[in-house]
Amino acid sequence: MLAIDIGGTRFRVALFEDERLTRRESRATDREGGREWMLEQIETIWHAWKPEVTLHRCGIGFGGPVDFERQQVALSTHARGWRKFDLHRYAEDLLEVPVVMDNDANAGALGEALHGAGKDGARPLFYLTLSTGIGGGIVFNDARVYRGADSWAGEIGHVTIQPDGPECLCGARGCLERLCSGLWLERDFGQPADE
Repeated sequence: MLAIDIGGTRFRVALFEDERLTRRESRATDREGGREWMLEQIETIWHAWKPEVTLHRCGIGFGGPVDFERQQVALSTHARGWRKFDLHRYAEDLLEVPVVMDNDANAGALGEALHGAGKDGARPLFYLTLSTGIGGGIVFNDARVYRGADSWAGEIGHVTIQPDGPECLCGARGCLERLCSGLWLERDFGQPADE
């Protein structure tokens, strides 16, 4: 299985045989390069690995809202060119295997529910990611991800916490992500969030 994690600061591509990690590539995200740059990087890595790999499926975690039913990126608040992009179809055409895509926080929540804190039944589970952006995922007792009516359930980063606050890249004002995420802390205060 191939796993692709597309984030606002880093992206990772990893290959698993059974449950064993056999290869991994991690690179800094070029936000200015946008979607075209990212797809070129994924193609380069895949073409380098392809001669030695038999692939059966692929999972993609995308760092932004995903329309799960349509398997389509809804938007990215970190890099240009992703709005309503059919990443699922693109990946299936490139890899020639079935692909499933979800928001990275939902994927993280499901992983934690099945293999981490929730594996012994500690569910329902809420998973929070705080990085370039802020996201969340909710997993029910039966290990189903709760997506809500529009796939945005758990998207805690785009909850308004300061109605008159600064405009977020999603178009709303005063979002938790706009006020507290790594991307905005760096932009607003001129130094990396870890400082």
